Formats: sequence, C-alpha cells, structure tokens
Amino acid sequence: MKKQQKTKFNYKDPIHLLAIGMGSGLVSKAPGTAGTVMALPLFFLINQLPTTAFWIVLTVATLAGIFICDKTSKDTNTTDDPRIVWDEFCGLWLTLGLLEYNAINIILGFILFRVFDILKPWPIIFFDKKVKGGFGIMLDDIIAGLFAAICTTVVVRLCTLIFL
Repeated sequence: MKKQQKTKFNYKDPIHLLAIGMGSGLVSKAPGTAGTVMALPLFFLINQLPTTAFWIVLTVATLAGIFICDKTSKDTNTTDDPRIVWDEFCGLWLTLGLLEYNAINIILGFILFRVFDILKPWPIIFFDKKVKGGFGIMLDDIIAGLFAAICTTVVVRLCTLIFL
C-alpha cells in the first residue's frame, strides 16, 4: 500500500491559516509550543470579554476547530499534522479560562498544558490514538487543557498551604 503524499497548506485559505495558527505552527522546532505562545495574546484579548461571552467564544472556537482541523488535515492528506495548532489555541484558552487570572496561574497553566499535550498521559493518549479526524485532533488538547487547569489549581493551593 502506497503512503499518501502530503500536500502543502494553502496560505490563501482562511481555514488553513487558522489551522496553522496564522503561521505559528510552521516553525521547524516545537510547532505546538509556538502555536501555544501565539494563543496567549489572543487569550488576553478574549479574556477581556464578560465571562459568558468568553465561554461562548471558546465554545465556538472549539466547535469550529473540529471543522478547521478536519478540513485542513484532509486537504493536506495528513492525520494530525504537528503544524496544525488550532487545537493548542483552544486547549490553552480552556486551561487559562478555568483559572484565576494572575501571572502564576498563566505561567504554570501554560507549562502544564504543554506538558500534558506533549507527554499525553492516560487517558489523553487513549483519545489521541482512538478518536480520528477533526474531533480527535481537538479532543486530546481539550482534555490536556482540563488536566492542566486541575493540576495548576492543585499545585497553587498546595504551595499556598505550605509556604504561606
């Protein structure tokens, strides 16, 4: 069976541009981390919205991400191309949206999100391997975002108890 040849991203297609994080996913080393860094300024913008509006934007971005990631992966003949980073945007936004807004939570949330996204501990790895298409691309990052928010909260509370 022949391996399908990957095709290039269409930089004129707004769906592809969103999928590659406006180009941040095209860096040669650690495209997921580059995409996550690019997601930060956008988080700071959408975080200024009223809480309900923030969660609506995140929900729409996540649901749209299923389509964005699915279409782009099909157009480029890939399954979960590391250059597709829209899932990192939504995963980080979820992490930070669940946390109290302060520098420690933002930094620790960012780091823990990347750790969970890269290492993919169970059950993240299960969903990464078993769920395909745009939904699968998005799902493992959403779970990583939840894990990162929970662990950030636990670490910050434990440090508060121990050191204060």
